[in-house]
Amino acid sequence: MSLIEAIILGLVQGLTEFLPISSSAHLRIVGEVLPSATDPGATFTAITQIGTEIAVLVYFWKTITRVIARWALSLGGKVPSNDPDVRMGWLIIIGTIPIGALGFLLQDVIRDTFRNLWLVAIVLIVFGILLGIADRYGRRTRELDDLTYPHGLGLGFAQALALIPGVSRSGATTTAGLALGYTRPAAAEYAFLLAVPAVFGSGLYELLQAIREPGQAVFTLAETAVASVVAFGVGLAVIAYLMRYLKRGSFLPFVIYRILLGAVLLVLLGTGTIAPI
Repeated sequence: MSLIEAIILGLVQGLTEFLPISSSAHLRIVGEVLPSATDPGATFTAITQIGTEIAVLVYFWKTITRVIARWALSLGGKVPSNDPDVRMGWLIIIGTIPIGALGFLLQDVIRDTFRNLWLVAIVLIVFGILLGIADRYGRRTRELDDLTYPHGLGLGFAQALALIPGVSRSGATTTAGLALGYTRPAAAEYAFLLAVPAVFGSGLYELLQAIREPGQAVFTLAETAVASVVAFGVGLAVIAYLMRYLKRGSFLPFVIYRILLGAVLLVLLGTGTIAPI
């Protein structure tokens, strides 16, 4: 049964990681309605996100390898510092600092307090509304080449909010990008690229912890590995779909979904159908 549940959660991770609806919130909620009725935990969530981030590497392989190569060459003066790819490399580094620092400092809070379903429900609704406002009133005139260092740092702080399940890593960064006037595809692409070092750092850290203390996790490493593979395959398909969709569609369906899910969760908590912790 544990393997089946791990596969289901891997499917949920892949479906929700790149949509602005919070994969960590969905794993937390779905874990409660599975037969075991158990929170899969921050460790399982972080490790399975490695699977979805590998999907980002595959989909944006040319962009990522070009940015890394030209950024590295710029350190030796072989590429000018004002090259767009070099600037993108520095922007991702700068934007990763907030979530890296806060994630390290708030480890215990992330594992316990932030996983309270009352908080998850409220955050789903509030950040859904913020996404709707940013999507409706953002100018949507800036592209990735217009990204500045102050904007990169600001988007990094927005990403750090995703340490709270329900915010959504891609949703928070995209919301901030839309509010700053970037187009939907540009905001989404930067959100995906910015997440790579943070997710790999967090996932590998949790993986090492799980190896050192195997009895602390809800699922075994083998079950988590299977879930990660499932998350990779599904996540890759979702990225391809979303990048096509955003060329013509808005975030309104995701806004409505977030608000409805948050409202249903509040009702379930209020009636005692599910426990908040």
